[in-house]
Amino acid sequence: MITKIAWKNIWFKPLNTLLSIILLTASVAIITLLILLQEQFEKKFNSNVEGIDLVMGAQGSPLQLILSAVYQVDAPTGNISYTEAKTWMDNPFVETAIPLAFGDNYNGFKIVGTTPAYLEHYGAKMAQGKIFRENFEVVVGSAVAEKMQLKIGDEFFGSHGDSAEGEVHDTHAYTVTGIAAKTGKVVDNLILCTIPSVWAIHDHGHDHEGENAHNHEHAEGEAHDHNHEAHAHEGSDAHDDHHNHAEAHTHDREHDHDHDHDHEAEISEAGKEITAVLLKMKNKPALLSWQYMIPMNTKMQAASPGKEINRLFSLFGIGLQALQYLAYGIMLISGISIFIALFNTLKERKYEFALLRVNGASRTELLSLVLIESLILCVTGFVFGTIVGRIGLVLISGSSEEEFKMSFNPFTFVWDKEGYLFLLTIAVGIIAALIPAIKAYSLNISKTLANA
Repeated sequence: MITKIAWKNIWFKPLNTLLSIILLTASVAIITLLILLQEQFEKKFNSNVEGIDLVMGAQGSPLQLILSAVYQVDAPTGNISYTEAKTWMDNPFVETAIPLAFGDNYNGFKIVGTTPAYLEHYGAKMAQGKIFRENFEVVVGSAVAEKMQLKIGDEFFGSHGDSAEGEVHDTHAYTVTGIAAKTGKVVDNLILCTIPSVWAIHDHGHDHEGENAHNHEHAEGEAHDHNHEAHAHEGSDAHDDHHNHAEAHTHDREHDHDHDHDHEAEISEAGKEITAVLLKMKNKPALLSWQYMIPMNTKMQAASPGKEINRLFSLFGIGLQALQYLAYGIMLISGISIFIALFNTLKERKYEFALLRVNGASRTELLSLVLIESLILCVTGFVFGTIVGRIGLVLISGSSEEEFKMSFNPFTFVWDKEGYLFLLTIAVGIIAALIPAIKAYSLNISKTLANA
């Protein structure tokens, strides 16, 4: 009965009620969104960096190296010599070393040259097919397979660079031999192949340019010889001579093309480059010393993922904290709004309270009536705020998935933090209703009715 009266009372002045609910909804939505973002963002970052002590790559920004090599969300700092990197990879202090070679993409999804150890590191088992063994065989992540509708045996061409609009390398087709199971980690959005596959694609591009230059010089030489021959031997048939030269030129191109294929069959490591190496060290002293030894003795750097990600979180945390303060400020304003609404209506409703007392309502029931009105507003605001916050997360997830291949789950509940937020919302409602409720409790019936 009391709850029913309370519900009707709060809608007696709908504009005041709507203002209070909107303010509460806004504050709860912002805090909910920040809780979910922070929780899932940190969890995704930490899960991808587990088991990686150092990342070895070209000198530059350490954070950029970590973001590009571990999370695949930034441009690499450059390339490093594979031969030089291998000397450090084979060091007795290294437990595991996973080389990575970038360069191409397929419709925005990175093609990464690596070893099967990369899949093992992220616990990515084969949902279908088998792990890549030969050059131009690829294993695609679960998200790539789903979005690109790729199946075992499908073939595709890679585009140069990170942009889907890059130059298409149509000289070699990649063949899908395996589809990895979903892991919730960065590997879900990658296409993995052997490192020599990446080398072959780019070496072929250089060889092709060299071949064109060679053929151009050869053609100029032939033209010069042809003119000389025309002066020495008058009356020769120019058309037949041109035809013979064209046949010879075609034969040379076919011979060079066959030679390229033979060269690609056995790709030498000499002079080749990779992008980065993921290292797991056997002991902590080596982990610390290598961060100074490698840049001092080579043109490479060794960045610590833990150190750089903590720095990123500290920078990221400043913005989150500012938004949280804003949200708590809005919640305080909503509490004041509820207080003003209840206090202002108290004078108008004192006759109603007096009549309720005459009809048998106790002082406690009047106290409960005002508190319930405030709590209904708070619970309504909390429910709407939770829903709006998750809608906001869906929108953010859509854009972050498109830009950074990172998605967030709106149906996850962080029970401890969201439970605390619910209790805080209830506390705001109780505090806002406390003074009006005490006034209703201490109402003098006879005096009120005498002045009516």
